[in-house]
Amino acid sequence: MSVDLWVWIATAVAIVGMILFDFFAHVRTPHAPSFREAATWSTVYIVLAIVFGLGLGIVWGWDHGTEYFAGYVTEKSLSVDNLFVFLIIMTKFAVPREFQQKVLLVGVVIALVLRTVFILLGAAAIEQWSWVFYIFGAFLVYTGIKLAKEKHDSEEVSHADEQKDGLAVRLLKRVLPTTEEYHGDRLTTVIDGKRFITPMLVVMVAIGATDVLFALDSIPAIYGLTQEPYIVFTANAFALLGLRQLYFLIGGLLERLVYLNKGLSFILGFIGVKLVLHAMHVNELPFINGGEHIEWAPEIPTWLSLLVILGTLTVATVASLIKTRRDADAASAAVTDAQEPATKEH
Repeated sequence: MSVDLWVWIATAVAIVGMILFDFFAHVRTPHAPSFREAATWSTVYIVLAIVFGLGLGIVWGWDHGTEYFAGYVTEKSLSVDNLFVFLIIMTKFAVPREFQQKVLLVGVVIALVLRTVFILLGAAAIEQWSWVFYIFGAFLVYTGIKLAKEKHDSEEVSHADEQKDGLAVRLLKRVLPTTEEYHGDRLTTVIDGKRFITPMLVVMVAIGATDVLFALDSIPAIYGLTQEPYIVFTANAFALLGLRQLYFLIGGLLERLVYLNKGLSFILGFIGVKLVLHAMHVNELPFINGGEHIEWAPEIPTWLSLLVILGTLTVATVASLIKTRRDADAASAAVTDAQEPATKEH
């Protein structure tokens, strides 16, 4: 797949333009977006991503088009999981709802920059050393196991204020004077002639630090679906665009997706195995099969990866909603049973 430089430049300009439009049209004036606004713009960005994928498939072939859609769905799913962490951070720092859009947009920009750096590094590493796929695969399997052990529920959000500050936040507070009160959406403020940083800047640093960890997961995952840097970049970019609107659209649903992390852990493990099999197929390590390619190692086709990803997400979502519905019904029944004796006494 050969992508001309002007295509890269035009794509980057278009993405930056959409981010600037997002800022001036929605974020510049602080407000809590309505459900209709969030739904409308989430749909717009998803449609743009689909149209781009169709165009990519028409121009460069549907093998690459399938790779893009598999990568986009994977990155979008990982982004939804990231939103749960953002929700915990927002709750911990008690960010006013009308200021959350600015924090999220800054988080998207930081994530896009970091992922671009990791994409370039990953492409350079793959070009030089085929054994990198072994490392990527093992890392994804490890990450999947670790993710499966995490809890994503309302109880974790309710105890967000009890969580300790991360390393980046602790260093920031140690170096710079901070104030505990928000001063609008300003990042710094002057009190008695002395400049302080506000919680707005602190929470942005917290989200930026988590973006580093998210990039470490997402880039190896998508390189397990395609080795084309342009597809990796655009799938990540379109997955991140609209993330702010998605946060407000499914904010109440995030706490109900209790099995999402389990589904994502399976997906990461699956892609990790796919990467290891690919590494075996192109093996050059002298202590494995004498440095020869392992021809019997199967290559999992991208179309199958896409089906596994979509199927896993569907099962995880449906199972989550069923469980939370049953838990809610059980809690309601327990309250009713507790009230009945008191009613009979009267």
